[in-house]
Amino acid sequence: MRGKRKGGGGIAEERAAMLAEIAEEAAATESYTGRRVFSPAVMEAIGRVPRERFLEPGQQSLAYVNGPLPIGYGQTISQPYIVALMTDLLDLSPGQRVLEIGTGSGYQTAVLAEMGAEVFGLEIVPELARRSQDRLTALGYGPRAHLRQGDGNRGWPEAAPFDRILAAAAAPVAPPALLEQLAPGGRMVIPIGSEPFGQVLTLIQKDAEGSVRETPVLPVAFVPLTGSES
Repeated sequence: MRGKRKGGGGIAEERAAMLAEIAEEAAATESYTGRRVFSPAVMEAIGRVPRERFLEPGQQSLAYVNGPLPIGYGQTISQPYIVALMTDLLDLSPGQRVLEIGTGSGYQTAVLAEMGAEVFGLEIVPELARRSQDRLTALGYGPRAHLRQGDGNRGWPEAAPFDRILAAAAAPVAPPALLEQLAPGGRMVIPIGSEPFGQVLTLIQKDAEGSVRETPVLPVAFVPLTGSES
């Protein structure tokens, strides 16, 4: 699901082309996801976030290619289509509290903040956590984005419960601490699987009584969730 290299035109044209590719891919994967189109709120948020600001200078020309890119420390910034899909699966409403596991560059955090969420982001790599906070603050997302270095398996218990949880790293099973910190009526989107090519993006829903239901969505390949429980 890698996009094509953009050429010519300015950033506005490259963003528009990226959004068009995301829409095409959404239609192509409907049989997996059940979603032929993503919500206008999701697409508009992605269109507003300057992805080039979340990359190193040498990679900024690739910012609107619909593919993942390395950000150092063995981590990646996710493919824009995957960011759109995961965000859409959250069915997010403004004002909801979102726990984000694996903040990485901070790009997904910015998309969530653009949609009006209050985001609590965890990143296990200290330098990435610091850089992400600096970027998000510089871009004006600071009031809605609370970041810290920490083990995603443990979540953020003192800030729980969360209306939504999004994990950008794969776990063999959904970490128990995250299930506990998900509010009744909440939704979690997380890659499940131990091997890069055996992972499935999974939607987890918790009902009012606290029972959870897992729905497989799409085969994916994410970096593994690391930490004390991994």
